[in-house]
Amino acid sequence: MRVPTLIASGFAVLALGSSPALAAGGAGISTAAKPATKHANNSSSPVAVSTSGGAGVAFGPGPPSTPTHPVVPGFRAEIIHGVAYAPALAPIQVQRAIWAGDQIRHKPYIYGGGHGSFNDVGYDCSGSVSYMLHAAGLLVTPFDSSEFMSWGDSGLGHWMTVYTNPGHAFIEIAGIRLDTSAEGDPNPAPGSGPRFRPLLPDTSGFEARHPAGF
Repeated sequence: MRVPTLIASGFAVLALGSSPALAAGGAGISTAAKPATKHANNSSSPVAVSTSGGAGVAFGPGPPSTPTHPVVPGFRAEIIHGVAYAPALAPIQVQRAIWAGDQIRHKPYIYGGGHGSFNDVGYDCSGSVSYMLHAAGLLVTPFDSSEFMSWGDSGLGHWMTVYTNPGHAFIEIAGIRLDTSAEGDPNPAPGSGPRFRPLLPDTSGFEARHPAGF
């Protein structure tokens, strides 16, 4: 996924000043909010533009980080010792998808894994993507990589993008990626199954799909 700029109008700022989502540290923030733009200095600060309703507002620290629900401040996820930390200011669906990925990050690669049931002893590429999306409430039954080619909306998402072709699928979410392939990962974690990795620089050959609103 590619993270776009944030947008805020004067009216949106006033509305958010009394929003319960803000008081909760962003766990219930609208999906209209978008991750921060990645700047040349490698920082991730929000930029004031018009649809996020949040730029220019002093956000609270967000929900507390716990071992089962790790979070980091801001709009971008981080991978720390193999564990993905969800952005505190991301929509709850994004956070749940990332935490679900953490639950399977030690699972082995098994062809067809995650397709007979979301809960499996191992996962293949599309099975692991399906598991994350199901945990976020965005997928009812597991999809294979070919089925993902017509799933959701076409193009890049604000928060998450599934890259898919007939042979492989992976997901980029809030600035990180879950993939069974170690391609483009300078320090791959041990094992052959789904692991969190940096974004893939070249996604040519893949169809980009995303869930509506994300």
